[in-house]
Amino acid sequence: MPLPSVRVVEIGRFEFQEMPLQAPGEDEVLIRVDVTGLCRTDLKIVQVGHRDLVLPRVPGEEVVGTVEAVGSGVRQCKPGERVYVYPGMWCGQCPACRAGAENLCRQMQIMGFHRDGGFAPYVSVPAQSVIPVPEGLKADEAVFAEPLSCCLNALERASLQAGEQIGIWGAGPAGTLLARAARARGARPLKIHPDRHRREVIGGVATADGRRFDVAVVAVGDLDAYREALGHLAPRGRLVVFSGLTPHDDRPDVSFNQLHYMEQTLVGAYGCCHRHGQEALAMIADGRVPVADMVSHRLPLSQLDAALTLVAQRAGMKILLYPWQEETAG
Repeated sequence: MPLPSVRVVEIGRFEFQEMPLQAPGEDEVLIRVDVTGLCRTDLKIVQVGHRDLVLPRVPGEEVVGTVEAVGSGVRQCKPGERVYVYPGMWCGQCPACRAGAENLCRQMQIMGFHRDGGFAPYVSVPAQSVIPVPEGLKADEAVFAEPLSCCLNALERASLQAGEQIGIWGAGPAGTLLARAARARGARPLKIHPDRHRREVIGGVATADGRRFDVAVVAVGDLDAYREALGHLAPRGRLVVFSGLTPHDDRPDVSFNQLHYMEQTLVGAYGCCHRHGQEALAMIADGRVPVADMVSHRLPLSQLDAALTLVAQRAGMKILLYPWQEETAG
């Protein structure tokens, strides 16, 4: 029998519930979840909610698994195949979709937010969202495709070029993946983080000192980090708004004269597109972006409470959860 799923029933509280296993719809794929990644967004969903969250909900947007069954209209995959699930479901018809920005689709439905996600033994997903895992790539590495996809979107929005200097504020999984992806594209990343321990883990620096960056990405929801990053933009530099801020900090003072005279750009980056998932899997599979060393904890889904505490305390790097496991993996 399947093990229980995690269900957020109200903000600040989740339950473990046994949910009935249902056959996939005509254009759906039923996935047996092998591993789900945990991130700070999951912590936010449970503790304070999220703009896109519809309750009650099974969280989990970083999913790799094995196809268990397919709907009658599905032709692109079959039972037994290993897949990564792009977390979005898009319409394909609105202006955003036609422009190749389906992450901004007017009807976007995000797994773990609008529809149930991967903190469960099984999850049904739209067939359009399924991407095959390259042969030989471990599930524990393929699951990094979702956070790496978001980083690739940020670098795309920044128009990052080979040889450019990029400053990355934040030393967590996102900051680390941003740096590795930037290096894979021929750029010169520098990671900035005030915490000595995290800084030593990622090989970063405490402050940017007098450096100027062609691109700056803030991978931590901190207003001071945004202020510092703006202060270190080079002429025609681009600041990527990658991490959201609390409503209290949502309207910082910005010198428009600085943007004007220095011809600088502020650009937003939210989520990722399906193509970013394909690119991310390829970059992980061929070693351009190594990820195996970033896993700090492997825990059964039943220990979600302990895993969320680790995230809140920034006590690890990447935490992976396993719904079919009852004991700690080590």
